[in-house]
Amino acid sequence: MKKILSCAVLFFSITTMAQSKDETIIRGVLDEQAKAWNRGDIESYMHGYWENDSLMFIGKSGITYGWANTLKNYKRGYPDTAAMGKLNFTLISFKKLSPDYFHVTGKWHLQRSIGNLEGYFTLLFRKIKKKWLIIADHSS
Repeated sequence: MKKILSCAVLFFSITTMAQSKDETIIRGVLDEQAKAWNRGDIESYMHGYWENDSLMFIGKSGITYGWANTLKNYKRGYPDTAAMGKLNFTLISFKKLSPDYFHVTGKWHLQRSIGNLEGYFTLLFRKIKKKWLIIADHSS
């Protein structure tokens, strides 16, 4: 019985450490996105997204498919640093769905001289070629 309990504790510890590592990496992706945004660098901000035609972004204007289309929409909606402002994420929840998928919920806030904006988001991250990337973004 002690061996079974010890194995269970070891398995739980290893699983928890793996989840913590993945969550830490995903938090890092979001942190790098915020830093890029705050430098006015939308192209670097987009490094957190899957560069693929199947990327899905849902916003107030509906669904956009594709990395290039999403980049185009960001550039159209935020044409300069005044429009971009300073981005801050408040991360609310992380849920590991499988070894290759994470669901993240949070709040975004833009501090801007032309008027602040804020809303909520849900992100679906997928581990692709050992890298965590956003494959679906629903931001309001």
